[in-house]
Parts: sequence; C-alpha cells; structure tokens
Amino acid sequence: MSMTMVALIGILCLFLLILIKMPISFAMFIVGFFGMLHMTSPIAAYNVVSSGIWGQLSSYSLSVIPLFIFMGELLFRSGITEKIFASAYAWIGHLRGSMATTTILSSAGFAAVSGSNTATAATVGTIALPEMKKFGYSRSLSAGSVAAGGTLGVIIPPSSVLIIIALQAELAIRDLFLASIVPGLILVGLFIATIALLCRLKPHMGPAGSRSSWSVRWRSLKGVIEVGVLFVLVLGGLFAGWFTSTEAAAVGCVGAMLITLVQGKLTLTVLQEAVANALKSSAMILMLIAGAVIFGRFLTITRLPFMVGEWAAALPLPAVLVMAFILLIYVIGGALMDAMGFLIISIPIFFPVAIALGYDPVWFGVVVCIVTSMGAITPPVGVNAFIVKSLDTELRLGETFRGVGYFLPPYILCITLLLALPQLVLFIL
Repeated sequence: MSMTMVALIGILCLFLLILIKMPISFAMFIVGFFGMLHMTSPIAAYNVVSSGIWGQLSSYSLSVIPLFIFMGELLFRSGITEKIFASAYAWIGHLRGSMATTTILSSAGFAAVSGSNTATAATVGTIALPEMKKFGYSRSLSAGSVAAGGTLGVIIPPSSVLIIIALQAELAIRDLFLASIVPGLILVGLFIATIALLCRLKPHMGPAGSRSSWSVRWRSLKGVIEVGVLFVLVLGGLFAGWFTSTEAAAVGCVGAMLITLVQGKLTLTVLQEAVANALKSSAMILMLIAGAVIFGRFLTITRLPFMVGEWAAALPLPAVLVMAFILLIYVIGGALMDAMGFLIISIPIFFPVAIALGYDPVWFGVVVCIVTSMGAITPPVGVNAFIVKSLDTELRLGETFRGVGYFLPPYILCITLLLALPQLVLFIL
C-alpha cells in the first residue's frame, strides 16, 4: 500500500471517529499513533509519541494559553460584558438598529478578552437578546447580530485560535495578533454597515431608542476604559517589542486582577472559579495540541502535505483560484465542526500548499482563521446559530439562520478584500 493511500485512509478514519463523537484530540492521537505504527515500527512510533508530546507541551511559548484564558476569565467576572453593552448603547442607542450595533461592538470588546466564538455569543447573547426583544427588534436581526458578533471571538486578539495556528505553523504569535487587528476592524465595520442598511430599508427591524445625555455617556465609560487601556497595553507592548507574547499575557493577567480588585469583584470564590475554568479550557487546548502533534508527525511521514503542495503549485491555474478552493474547504469544515478542531486537522495539510503557491504564511494564518470563523454561522451546522437558539425558547431555528444570512455577505466581502489586497493584513508587521 502506498504512503498516499495510508494517509488518505488515516484522514478518513479520523473523520469517522469524530462523527461517532470521539473527542478530536483523542481521534488525532489514535489515528496518528497507529498510522506511525503501520509506517515504521513500535519502538519508532513510541519514541515519536514521547518525544513529540514532551517537546511540544514543555515549550515555554505554550504558557501564553493559560495566561490569556485566565485574563479573560477574570475580566468576565468583573462584569465587563454588561458594562461594554451599557456603554455602547449610551453612545449610539438613539440610532436605528443601535441595539444590534451595540451587540456587535460589545462582542468585539468581549472578544478582545475572551478568544472564543461560542463564549462570546453565549455571554453577549444572554444580555443582548432580552434587550432587543424589549425594544421590539426583529427576532432574525437580533439572533443574527449575536451569532455573527460571536465569531469575532476567534479573530480579534488575543485569540486562542490564532495562538494554535501560530504554534502549528511555527509562526510568531505576536505577528498573527497584530496582523488580525485590521481585518477584525474591517469585519466589525462591515457588520455595522449591514445593520444600518437593513434598518434603513426596513425600519421596523431595528427601531431607534432614546438619546442618552452626555453625562450618562461619560459615566458609562467607567470600567470600560480600564479594560481598553489594558488591551492597548498588552497589544501595544507586543507591537513595540516591550515584551514577548508570554510576558504580554502575564501583564494582562496582572492588569485583569487589578481591575477586578478595584471594582470590588475579586473574591476568593471568583478567583477559584477563574482558575478552575482557565485550567479546564487550557487542558482541552493542550490535549488538542498533543493530538495534533502526533497526527502531524504521521502526515509528515506519509509526505502527503508536501505532495499536495507540489501538486497544487503545478496546477495550470492562477494561484488565487487554488487558494479560493482551499478557503471554500475551510468554510465547509468550519460549518461542520468546531473551528479550532478543523484548523488543527487541516493546517498540516494546507499550510505547505499556501507556501508552495507563494502566499505569506502570516496572511494565510489570519485569512483561514476568518474563513473558518464564518463557518460558525454557516448552515447546516453553524454552531453559533444553535447557541443563540438555545438562549431564547421563542426563537425558531429558521429565524436564526435567516438572521445569520444577513451577515454572510460582509464576511465574503471581507475575505475578498483580503485576497485582493494582502497588505491589509501585512502592512502592520
């Protein structure tokens, strides 16, 4: 049996294991280990597993994951979500569609401390959906803005997905964080423009609220400015070279603890909950990385990624068409399974292809992150749509998918812009 056939059978077995609900990390480990066992010998397979897992999980750069997650857990318990939402509404609540726009802005703000699309959708949706219902908003627009806003959680740094991409593709976390800022802001702007256009064409979808006084607006910034300063300090310090990614995460943790303490929310119970949740999330991500290491080593032995890259580079087609096809695969993969899981499986296969086609590795990392996050609101699965549906018993699934449909064109436009103008991603580096 050829090495290519072994690799393809391994990938098929991986997806079969995922379909029967086996955790992705375990599925990758099992397929990778038994694949290497078949390709080499028991001693070689055991050595690769032991050295690969130890070498990856003992890496200093991995400490950035629990630190950023802990920072987000602390800020979440400081009540930042409610404050961001209240502040955004105080400033723009008098405009048509302002509640939906507030939801997008709140999601972007929470994404900066969360790093998760599902967590962002669930947290912001808990606050936003009842408020939009109270103001008579269209249920489809309400659901769509929460689900689409939630996808910002894996695009706006610090993002656990970007960290995973950096580690897998051996890129600098700093570079991916900085390169994702402008695309994230473009996507936020396109979402807001979509809401404004919808509410201009159909005013009943998003009625205007009351205008807040200037004193209320300035008071609403209390508690939000501190987090904004922390965000600028963490990313600004990375950009200026003041500290490494891990040091930036540590600074973020200390800042988050001080903010929570000053606001009177840092109790022993809060600290225990933040530590426990950070440990659980970190353990899940580290298990994914361990599984990805073994599966990646198996694919490397079969040389499938390199053969795919050589085949794609030799195609008599423009590189942009080949890349468009790859991105379509990421859209489908992101729609059918968790974004992080699909990225971990696919990066070892498609990253060499992107390099062979002449694309910048940082650009590719940011773009596939955005494309896969679009899958979180793309039928038939669209995990964020189901999360939003679960938050409101009166909301029908058809209304939810109709709502997320409003935000797919902005995604497509953003991806098209990044394909046509790669410097939108790279100029900041």
